[in-house]
Amino acid sequence: MENAADPLEHAIGERVRSLRTEQNLTLDDLATRSGVSRAMISRIERGEASPTAQLLAKLCSALSTTLSALFAFESEQASPVARRADQRLWRDPESGYLRRSVSPEGVGSPVDIVEVEFPPGVRVVFERQPADRGTTQHLWLFSGRLELTMESGPYVLETGDCLFMGLEQAHVFHNPHDEPAHYAVILSRTRV
Repeated sequence: MENAADPLEHAIGERVRSLRTEQNLTLDDLATRSGVSRAMISRIERGEASPTAQLLAKLCSALSTTLSALFAFESEQASPVARRADQRLWRDPESGYLRRSVSPEGVGSPVDIVEVEFPPGVRVVFERQPADRGTTQHLWLFSGRLELTMESGPYVLETGDCLFMGLEQAHVFHNPHDEPAHYAVILSRTRV
């Protein structure tokens, strides 16, 4: 999806380019590792395309990072407090789900907290990402209902439920209901 005017898309593109060059990867190298076309990566890096959550997940895995780390842009001074008004928001251009980075940036914690508003009728598929081995998350559902299908089986979550999962396995988020689902993801990265 095109979105050349959004400053966040430009910042995401610059962050992808920075991570790629820090790892001495060419566009072709990253394309091979991620399964994302060289042309699409180039468009993302130039801020000419709005990448979907699935596409960003592939790039993050290939760059050995997480979505939370991708959205944690460098700041001049880290603070232990992340004020709600300053927390980064990102909307997936394909599904419309809204992702808020809650954790303070730049504090060096291996844990990230993300708040998600998942619209009714939406399904988001995350393919198997072996590079995410050792990254886990707790998904705590605040309101609504959510269906998750993972390699280990299907789960139906109701308000108040919490699911623990590893990110290296494929998983599908689905909200077949009439109201949005609101949940928090507590992501922990411990490399094995």
